[in-house]
Amino acid sequence: MACGEPLTDQDRFPWLLRLHEVIERERCSGSDALVACSALKRLYRQILLHGSTAVAPNICPHHISPSSPEVFFLYLHGDYDLIHQRMVARQGHYMKADLLRSQFDILEPPSDEENVLNLDIRRSLDEMVLEVEKHIESLKL
Repeated sequence: MACGEPLTDQDRFPWLLRLHEVIERERCSGSDALVACSALKRLYRQILLHGSTAVAPNICPHHISPSSPEVFFLYLHGDYDLIHQRMVARQGHYMKADLLRSQFDILEPPSDEENVLNLDIRRSLDEMVLEVEKHIESLKL
């Protein structure tokens, strides 16, 4: 990405599998954790939840649960122009704004069955944090 080339699925899979291990470690320890990544495709989110079984050749993806009650996804969504504007304004980041189109091209927005909290990036950070906190509290009830 630093060279201006978008990542492929093959580039992403080892990283997603490593994040799955982190998620599993935290779940097993009973800890709360926040893992941040751009899980742009449903398959990526399935790998985060289920590891290598999500890409096993003999497993039908429709037989894998799309969500896990202990894990939920934050979907920060916004339109291309706003995100591009923010990317151009930031400094020192490895991902160039030119790569944004490739991200939008492969994006598969999460469905409701994927245990997702949708957050509109036009809102302030404080508003989004409050919404996430409220969502977490609702899960504890």
